[in-house]
Amino acid sequence: MPGLDPILPHVLPLMLVVIRVTGLFMFTPMLSSGSVPVKFRALLAFTFALALYPFVPPLAGAFDLDLVGLAPLIFAELMIGAAMGLVASLPLLAVQMGGYVMGYQIGLSLAESFNPELESNGSVTGDLLFYMAAFIFIASGGLDVLFVILADSFHTAPVGAFGAGDAPVGLVLAVLGSGFELAIRVATPVMAVVSMLLLSTGFVMKTMPQINIMSIGFAAQILAGLTILLFALGTIATVSGDEISDTLDLLARWVRSLSGAVMGGVGGAPHG
Repeated sequence: MPGLDPILPHVLPLMLVVIRVTGLFMFTPMLSSGSVPVKFRALLAFTFALALYPFVPPLAGAFDLDLVGLAPLIFAELMIGAAMGLVASLPLLAVQMGGYVMGYQIGLSLAESFNPELESNGSVTGDLLFYMAAFIFIASGGLDVLFVILADSFHTAPVGAFGAGDAPVGLVLAVLGSGFELAIRVATPVMAVVSMLLLSTGFVMKTMPQINIMSIGFAAQILAGLTILLFALGTIATVSGDEISDTLDLLARWVRSLSGAVMGGVGGAPHG
């Protein structure tokens, strides 16, 4: 139709922008939650892509409008957004892992609950720390920063210029390493206190066998672990906030580094 001629050249670029934004919604904290309606997430992704499109550089090259030619392009755009969401969610998952280890040591591993954010069962302490980290992520402007980083990625890695070799493997490994360290730091205070308590109950059991230490040892273990967790919540919140901030900073640096790796002189005027 002649009336659609001005619109047709923008269909493919807009679709690829929507795909990159949709990839961000796959792993990003809160945005990937099963408790958020799918239609709302799809509308939000399309609205954000529509707002970004006028400022997005044109396609880096010509592409055939068939499945074989578009499949690698679609996968690359989806990978960019998904990688950003995955990296941003790793600190929250690390805090949850620390809480799971903590709950297992306390004796709350049987008291599991359903976590709608991850659509899976989790320990009580793990879910508590996960939601605390999620609140810190939102309160510190993590979603805003992540959307800004995604918007910048269209200039450092234009649509159609991102390749499989540009995947942030090193970044993911670095954040995973710091995440494991964070989980150990979160769980260590409770694990240390519970270990000392177990040694104490074992000593009492051997020296005074007439006392049924098992009847009070389990309750004392839970009480001691939860008490230490209560006093450590402020420190855990501070450490989690620092880890989230550092991760977003690393993600922004990775996006800026793509300008020299994938642009290669690709540029042009924005869509108008």
